[in-house]
Amino acid sequence: MITQEKGMRSDAQMRRAVRDRDATADSEFFYAVLSTGVFCFPSCAARPARPENLRFFATREAAERAGYRACRRCRPDLPPRPDREAAMVDSACRAIDSGCFHLAASAEAACISQAQFARIFRRRTGATLAAYDAAYRRRLVQAGLRGTATITDIMYEAGFSSSGRFYEAAPAMLGMTPTAFRRGGAGVAMMHACAGSSLGRVLVAATERGICAILIGDSDDALAADLARRFPKAALTPAWPAFEQHIANVIALIDAPKSGHALPLDIRGTTFQLLVWNALRAIPPGTTLSYGAIAAQLGKPRAARAVAAACAANRLAVAIPCHRAVNAHGELAGYRWGIERKKVLLETEKEGAQLPNNV
Repeated sequence: MITQEKGMRSDAQMRRAVRDRDATADSEFFYAVLSTGVFCFPSCAARPARPENLRFFATREAAERAGYRACRRCRPDLPPRPDREAAMVDSACRAIDSGCFHLAASAEAACISQAQFARIFRRRTGATLAAYDAAYRRRLVQAGLRGTATITDIMYEAGFSSSGRFYEAAPAMLGMTPTAFRRGGAGVAMMHACAGSSLGRVLVAATERGICAILIGDSDDALAADLARRFPKAALTPAWPAFEQHIANVIALIDAPKSGHALPLDIRGTTFQLLVWNALRAIPPGTTLSYGAIAAQLGKPRAARAVAAACAANRLAVAIPCHRAVNAHGELAGYRWGIERKKVLLETEKEGAQLPNNV
């Protein structure tokens, strides 16, 4: 006899979810096995039970009242794994942002190894712990140098333990020395060039130490004026021939993020936005998923609107393919760069062609 409660999936649907180890059902019901006396999440990787031994419960409390104990493998006495991982990553991001993150302690608190912790973080955010930390430090340093704080205070606020390590890392973060950045690029020779991309015109600027600005807009003149406002005292000159590789790498980041490029992604978003954007990057080119399906993948089946909001907040079209997210009816809706453009992007991906620069 099957124990089924009001509001649950049908018997056939629950059996299918258990058979398929469907993680999206983990927040909806639990199944128990009569012969072993344990109850599990539908996604449990334990050996399949005989169909006649299955019992279904809407809550873990109901399963426990019926005399079943929690499985030690999938831990149904805890929140679903996606929720646990999301909370763990959110805590890690907040710890990094506050300068008090310790991998060993965080992994121990989550009862997993440091390597597992790092893999989960990368899978759910799309960035390594080191890359997230570097992006956070870069934002702190750049914001601090635009203010009135001393370079020493900025250095310690960004988590650098010594001036040597700070000045060693500064060129990669700023493209110039901290003093030159603060002075608006005074005394710095800055090369720049523009090119077309799927987002419009892109300006890339660099010093001899590396790329210091990537700006996106509608016209070359407007982008050049923006660069001049950011670095009013720099000596701006046309790019040298070798600069073409910088431009190619940036266009690859925007138009073909999986083609391989030398530029690291600069993470800018909330933890939930990062989770959504990472899920978008996992959708195969030319295919789509609904906002609700993406929310279910993240272990938050009721967060479809929040997923749509994260898509709307995306500032890197194509690099973060929010054009692959659709509404519950499979219709192309809610694209900040225009529905027609979204349609063209998907059709181009299905054809396997290179994204056109005039999209």
